[in-house]
Amino acid sequence: MDFQTWRNSSSLPSDPTAIDTIYQYLQRLNSILDEESRTLAPHLCLSFASTSQIFVPISKIATTCHSNHVIHEAISTFNKLIDNEEEEFLGNDAFAQSLMTFMVRVAGGSVMVLEAETEAEVVELMYGVASKIRLQPEVLPAWFSSRGRSTVRGEDSMLGERERFAGVTHKEDFPLFYLLIDYVHHEGRVGDFSRTGLLYIVELASVSEELERWIVESDLATLMASGLGALYSQLSRKLVVSYSRGETPSILAFSDHPGDQPTFGAESSNSPEFQTHMDTFLSYLVFWQDVIEHCKSTEVKQTLLDHFHILFLQQLLYPSLLESSDVDGGSSVAVLTYLRRILESIDHPDLIHLILHYLLALPDLQSQEPVPLPKPKSPGAARRRKSLDLLTRFADVEDKPTPELFNLIDLILTSLKSKSQQTITATLKLVSAILRRHYRYALSTLLRVSPAPVAPQRTIGAHNKELELLFSLVANIGGEDNIDESYENYLKDNLRFLETHPCSMELLVVKDATGAPTQSTPGTVLGGVIRELYPHTLRPEDPLLRALVGLFETFFLNNVETNLSLTGAIVDLAACGSMRLEGWLFVDPTKYKHYDSSDDEDEREENLNDEIFGGSSDPLADLEKEQIRALKLACRTPSWSGESTPPLLAVFQSLISQVNAHRAEIPHFDEYLAERKRVFQVSDELSEVTSTPLPIPQQQPFNPSSHQQAPIKSQTLDSISQRMFSSTSRSASPSSGQYGGYGYATPTRPGRLQAQRQQRPLASSRSPSGRTYSPSPLRGSSPAPLPTPSFAAGDADVLKRRIGLLPPRSDLKRPSFANIDEPGQQPGSSYASSIRSGSEGEGADEGGVTVSHLLTNVVILQEFMLELAALVQVRASLFGDVRFC
Repeated sequence: MDFQTWRNSSSLPSDPTAIDTIYQYLQRLNSILDEESRTLAPHLCLSFASTSQIFVPISKIATTCHSNHVIHEAISTFNKLIDNEEEEFLGNDAFAQSLMTFMVRVAGGSVMVLEAETEAEVVELMYGVASKIRLQPEVLPAWFSSRGRSTVRGEDSMLGERERFAGVTHKEDFPLFYLLIDYVHHEGRVGDFSRTGLLYIVELASVSEELERWIVESDLATLMASGLGALYSQLSRKLVVSYSRGETPSILAFSDHPGDQPTFGAESSNSPEFQTHMDTFLSYLVFWQDVIEHCKSTEVKQTLLDHFHILFLQQLLYPSLLESSDVDGGSSVAVLTYLRRILESIDHPDLIHLILHYLLALPDLQSQEPVPLPKPKSPGAARRRKSLDLLTRFADVEDKPTPELFNLIDLILTSLKSKSQQTITATLKLVSAILRRHYRYALSTLLRVSPAPVAPQRTIGAHNKELELLFSLVANIGGEDNIDESYENYLKDNLRFLETHPCSMELLVVKDATGAPTQSTPGTVLGGVIRELYPHTLRPEDPLLRALVGLFETFFLNNVETNLSLTGAIVDLAACGSMRLEGWLFVDPTKYKHYDSSDDEDEREENLNDEIFGGSSDPLADLEKEQIRALKLACRTPSWSGESTPPLLAVFQSLISQVNAHRAEIPHFDEYLAERKRVFQVSDELSEVTSTPLPIPQQQPFNPSSHQQAPIKSQTLDSISQRMFSSTSRSASPSSGQYGGYGYATPTRPGRLQAQRQQRPLASSRSPSGRTYSPSPLRGSSPAPLPTPSFAAGDADVLKRRIGLLPPRSDLKRPSFANIDEPGQQPGSSYASSIRSGSEGEGADEGGVTVSHLLTNVVILQEFMLELAALVQVRASLFGDVRFC
């Protein structure tokens, strides 16, 4: 290759002829290297390139030309030399120096502005070098050298405290390391290659003590923590959860959804700018997790965690929680949503422990296990401790409020009492995320629990009665003909849900040879966290339980999104296998009552057994008689008084009584409810056919005769749930998807209600063609007849009328076995109608909702009751919640 063109050109960047000639020469060189790589050794051209050090002038030419085309060909040449294993270019000091000079000048931005594609190629070249070093650690000295600075005892004393706090920066020691750090915040290919390359270098700290010491003393941890804090600071301080025009979910379109209510200074959750900032922050947070997971060096890992704790948690995340408020409109929604997304995005135990241990103000309790003898302090530990002292001093964390005064539990309980439905919804979703993914941290913090006996106390008779009671509540709402098929689908979903629940791992382990389960005792506390779960139940006076019951009392007036999150929180609360349901969801077994007639029957059966066994004194016969008697006692159907009814069960019955009260006050209530379910059903059917989000129909006048003449094939409640929200958006949860090109996935609950509880929007409220779903062939073999004018004329007005919270009615159809006294019931009393015309908006009671909103909440309630019944039955078979003797 002739380099005279480069040497003879006085001003190469302004000489297009010379640049074109150099470009052609580099192309020819790459073609020769490609042809030679396909032949057998020896490779003379590669040998000549090594002996003549052709990479030195190539590096200088490429950085002098200021041409993206020349840089592209130079990168191609370097890649070919790196991939070659014969000449060992990677371990050549001259090659490493030339390549690093090239990358520093090109990627540093001081020479020229690279095109996007060229910049990606440069970062990919850095990644290639890092991956080769990871596979061949012996070549590391060619790329990294601390130049003996650690032997200079007086150097540390020459640095000011502020410099030592930020970290000792010696970029010339490891230029590749700092070049990769500069690109970790980027999106797409550039960010992916830089983050992965940096992970490879951090892994090398476990095989090189010199590199480990250098990383601990460098500003890697400071740069990473500061970068994470900067990305978090870009997120809006105020947030309003909203949907794009035409993408409002169907379940919200048929309710009193307020739509976009802009608040001064608040950002919409569906804005592209917010989504970009959120995705970038979560992507970098997951990169933090990967660095800690791949780092084998304890010193480096602890240094990163120390900086994460002080610079991010104490300096940014906790102050944002502390300063959040509903008064300024949206700041509570923002910080609660951000924290939930953080907890859903990461699963590394060290990071999770660091975040929740600090925000929940957990005490640093020590384990009861023997404490090992202290090891001699290593020089790295001493340096890290010194760095941590400086970090704490300059971060000014000692003078700021701490979670000991106001922690995350205080914020959650306060937010659940908010007047803002969006704040309540965001809080409930955060509670669900903690219960579903990090349940151990909720014990004795978010939840006030009491130890329960290891052996189950609920009898099979009580279990059957509780299930029958839940089914009776479903039946009292009406509108579902094929309950069996719906219930079967719920059983399948809940079985998958419970089997994959984090708390189920210890309960579903293979038993020992004797078949006896391991006896669980109150778990050992380590760092304020229960390490081993133990059987427990929720106390009735638990503040969270009381807040949830209070929200259920206004269920029909609540926002639809609030109710979806509320029912999801109850399911997540009951999903842990170590949580016993008696005492807070079902009646305490110690308060069961049995009729005297049952005792007489047992006595008659016992006399019959004596006749069968002949009154012998055989021990085996006596044992068998005792087992039969215990089984019959366990199968008895108990009863209980109204005072013994748990608060949740009592409020469920009250809600069904309110449904009956509204049924008596609203004309054609059952027909409206059936039509509402048909709308959701058709939307789901069409979504399954097209596999795309479908528009929802406009609210059309309903004809009761059409419901009778053109019946629809009964669908499961699975479709009712799925139709609430489509699965095409990930705007509410980061549990799956790609963030900034740095892909990750988090397992979530595979259930029907999960989709709707994640706020995944459906499509627009109008069909693209403008027609409704009435003539759809999926609705039957023949189209529904036109509505009768007498009823259709007032249909739209009825749906828009506002209705307040009616007192429960006394004519609730109770199961034949139930003798539960509901509080507040006054048989025989009458209630005045609270329906008001939509034109009387000023005269309507505060908090009143439309009939359309009421119908949607009734559908959600029925679906939740059926799901809860399925969850209880799956728990009984999977965890052995009930006893048979």
